[in-house]
Amino acid sequence: MKKILAVCGATASGKTALAVECAKRLNGEIISCDALLVYRGLNIGTAKPSLEERQGISHYMIDVADPCDNFSVSDFERLATPVLEDILARGKTPVLCGGTGFYMNALLFSHSFGSTPASEEVRKKYEQTEREKGREYLHRLLEEVDCESAEKIHFNDVKRVIRALEIYELTGRKKSEQNDAPVPRYPYVAVAFDYPREELYNRIHLRTQEMLRQGLVEEVRGLLNSGVPKTAQCMQGIGYKEVVEYLENNASHSTMSDIIEKNTRNYAKRQLTFFKKMPNLQEIAPCDAKDAVQEVLRLYEC
Repeated sequence: MKKILAVCGATASGKTALAVECAKRLNGEIISCDALLVYRGLNIGTAKPSLEERQGISHYMIDVADPCDNFSVSDFERLATPVLEDILARGKTPVLCGGTGFYMNALLFSHSFGSTPASEEVRKKYEQTEREKGREYLHRLLEEVDCESAEKIHFNDVKRVIRALEIYELTGRKKSEQNDAPVPRYPYVAVAFDYPREELYNRIHLRTQEMLRQGLVEEVRGLLNSGVPKTAQCMQGIGYKEVVEYLENNASHSTMSDIIEKNTRNYAKRQLTFFKKMPNLQEIAPCDAKDAVQEVLRLYEC
C-alpha cells in the first residue's frame, strides 16, 4: 500500500506549494484538510489555491459545502474517507494538506473509545441538547466534567463530544482516563515547516495585507448581501468575523487589519501546539517548496 503524505503546520507556512510539488513527484492527488476551504464562495480569506497554483494536480474537499451549511469533523470524515480510499485504489499517493488538525487526524487515525457500552437514551439526550443549544454549548458541558478530553476534541466533532459525555454519565469516569490512543489507519509520513516564530509572524502579516489588497472586505460584504448570516459557521473563521465587525461598527481599516493578524498569530500558535503532538511528525527547515521537496521525498522513501 502507498504511504500517505501529510503536509501540515501553521497557517501561512507554505503548505499548499509544498504539497503540490510533492504530489507532482509522487504521482499524488491532494485532499485539503482545512475547515474553511470546504465552503464555496470563501476564496480570499481562506487563501484558496487557484487553478494556476494547483498546477494540474487534483484537489479534493474544496468547495463541497454552501456558506450557510454547518460542517463538522464527522462530515469531513464521511466525505473524505472514500476519496482517500479511491486515490489509493488507483495506485496514486494521497497527499493530505492543511492546518485543521482535527480534519487531518480524522483521516490518519482511528480511535478507541474504551469499553463503555453505548446508551441510545443518553446519546439522544445530548443530540437534542446540541440541536436546541448548539455544539459550542455541548462542548462546554464536556469541559465542565472532562477538560482533558475537551482540549482534544473540537466542538464541531459532535459525535466524539457526545461519546465523551456518554462515557462520563454512564461510568462517572472521564473518557480521558481510558485508553484512547490514536491508531494509524494507513502508513503515513507527516511533515511541517519549522519556521522561527518571528519569520512566521512576518509571513502572516504579508498574507493578511495581500488578502486585503485582493478584496477580502468586498468578499465578506458580498457573502452577507447574498444572504449568508453573520452567525453562519463559516463567518466565524479568522478574517471573516473581523471584517463583519468592521462593516457593522464602521471601525478603522488599520484596526481591523491588526486584529486579523493578532488572531491569526494566536491561531498559528494553537496549530503548532497541536501538530507537535502528532506521532512521528518530521519538521523541516524553511525553504522554497521546490528545494524542500527533496527532503520530503527522502523522508517519504525511508
